[in-house]
Amino acid sequence: MVPSGQATPAFVRLAAHPLRWRLLTALAASDYRVRELTGLVGQPQNLVSYHLRLLRHSGLVTARRSSFDGRDSYYHLDLDRCGGALAAAGAALHPALHPGRRPAQDPDSLPPPAAARQGRPRVLFACTGNSARSPIAEALLRHHTAGHVDVTSAGSDPKQRIHPNAVRVLREDYGIDIAAQRPRHLDAVARRRFDYVISLCDKVREVCPEFPDQPRTVHWSIPDPATGGDAGQDSYPVFHRAATEIDTRVRYLLAVLTRSPHPEVQP
Repeated sequence: MVPSGQATPAFVRLAAHPLRWRLLTALAASDYRVRELTGLVGQPQNLVSYHLRLLRHSGLVTARRSSFDGRDSYYHLDLDRCGGALAAAGAALHPALHPGRRPAQDPDSLPPPAAARQGRPRVLFACTGNSARSPIAEALLRHHTAGHVDVTSAGSDPKQRIHPNAVRVLREDYGIDIAAQRPRHLDAVARRRFDYVISLCDKVREVCPEFPDQPRTVHWSIPDPATGGDAGQDSYPVFHRAATEIDTRVRYLLAVLTRSPHPEVQP
């Protein structure tokens, strides 16, 4: 007998709407501005803005002012919150779907992996100065994959050195040392082939060059932790928050890289 009076989980109600599901799917891959989302889903801006407002009210989607053009905002999907909402919806459906209570699966019953392309996936992280956000992302992806990803970073206007607090946060929080690394210009990698080009800066997104073989482009709108600060102790908490956000996004990128045709990637 079906229990009566059990409310439909909020995430299910939100995601069940076809347009909201398309917006969630788009934002799961990259941060976008409203006008870009209207083009992706083929709906007028007022309708897209209405549904984005509902998703923001639920806490699943956040908006952040563009550092390139303050009149624009980038929308970002909180995948951790989505994961928690999905887990709660599963537990509401059946106790066995609660996280940690899943029945064991027979490995032989699992579908075979997709046919894989030879070679390691190639990822470029880009920001303006290549002194904080992009080298942090580069180091974290290399760390989490034990070198099984060909990853590099570059900037449109590189600084002379990696920011000391970027070095510190990686060393103290993740045990990674990038003290000897030096920023590089995007021109230095312009002829290289990448599978993913990920911009972490609203400014560099507008000037990033085109690369051979049309790599997949992704945008992570992350404020520059060095803006308005210096190498002093007072700016370190900002770097810690930036590194934490980048690490979260890198961990979700791992799922994409391991699902897509790259057999050498180990999560």
